[in-house]
Amino acid sequence: METVIQVEGLTRVYQMGEVEVHALRGVSFDISKGELLAIMGPSGSGKSTMMNMLGCLDRPTQGRYVLDGVEVSRMDKDELARIRNEKIGFVFQGFNLLARTSALENVELPLMYGPPVSARERRERSMECLTLVGLEARAHHMPTQLSGGEQQRVAIARALVNRPSLLLADEPTGNLDTARSIEILALFQRLNAERGITIVLVTHELDIAGYCRRILRFRDGLLVADEAVQMMVAQAQTAP
Repeated sequence: METVIQVEGLTRVYQMGEVEVHALRGVSFDISKGELLAIMGPSGSGKSTMMNMLGCLDRPTQGRYVLDGVEVSRMDKDELARIRNEKIGFVFQGFNLLARTSALENVELPLMYGPPVSARERRERSMECLTLVGLEARAHHMPTQLSGGEQQRVAIARALVNRPSLLLADEPTGNLDTARSIEILALFQRLNAERGITIVLVTHELDIAGYCRRILRFRDGLLVADEAVQMMVAQAQTAP
């Protein structure tokens, strides 16, 4: 199976005054194309630092990180920004939608920061992604006119519009109630199964991680377990 991510001996040390903080201590793993996996760990375990590395938001102190065949470990800020835009889609706990901008316009935003795309193509690709998440009928609604679950689906559509190699979801259900959380997890499972999208979900909740097929467990900057699990199937309780 094709490998999307290769992490080899990844170390991250932060200098806090005279104190060195070892956030990652020589972590290694691979992720294959089309996987749906969770990164878990308590506060201070290194999972957030690992997500920042995978998302090209930070660079390792030592080690290698290869994303979709490209080594990004030593890239400068401009190169990392280009890789993020081309290869990575982000979904955050807080949705991060522009309040005075429609759902469709929010989804279009990433297409304005890469290679030139015509207004027509931007709109077509954005509508395609809104359709994929079941929100084509609400394309012209403002975020305040959408429920929390709908706002997160808009954020997922926005993350998909650049057709990334990797979708990173950081506590994506943290601001949602149980029913809306299951709705989002069901969407992730459908995108993974039907579209083959590689999804890495960062969470501290075991019941959320249980909707993935594999769990990487971090503690004290170390990868302490890498296990395949019997994935629970998310059944959304409400219609889109």
